[in-house]
Amino acid sequence: PELAQLASRIAAVARMGATAGQDPFAKVRSLITDMIAKLEKEAGAEATEKAYCDEQMEKTEAKKAEVEHDVEKVSGKIDQADARSAELKEEIQELEGELAALTREQAEMDKVRFETHAEFVTAKAELEQGLEGVRKALSVLRDYYANKAEFLQQPAPPQKFAAASGAGTSIIGILEVVESDFAKNLAKEE
Repeated sequence: PELAQLASRIAAVARMGATAGQDPFAKVRSLITDMIAKLEKEAGAEATEKAYCDEQMEKTEAKKAEVEHDVEKVSGKIDQADARSAELKEEIQELEGELAALTREQAEMDKVRFETHAEFVTAKAELEQGLEGVRKALSVLRDYYANKAEFLQQPAPPQKFAAASGAGTSIIGILEVVESDFAKNLAKEE
């Protein structure tokens, strides 16, 4: 379009110059010089603009590559975090199952402990009562066979009566063994 305009101007100037008697090419030369200067100026501006665009494109490409690299790194980290999250979820489910099992076992153990404690309380009371009875029996028998007449509030024994020391000793010995067994069992229960 500019060349067409230039050609039409040159033709117009040549016709006018030929009719006026002037050098028709002087005006054409001046128009061509002006046009060349204008085109050089535009080419310089375009070259500057192209250089700027090329520079910006290089910067943009470099930034794009950097961002893509960062995105890849972050994506890798996200994938690792997702995998770790899945592992942790599995561990949580496993641990929750183990915790539920422990809770059930604890409940069973508490029940057994409660039953055992009830049995202990009963057994302890019976052992203490039995031990007390054996100790009283031992005390009475020791006093009897030791001839503590003032302790026995009975009428005086007949002349033919004599305390049998052999049988008394074996009875006292048996009761001492029973007392020892009761004490051991009570200590075990406690």
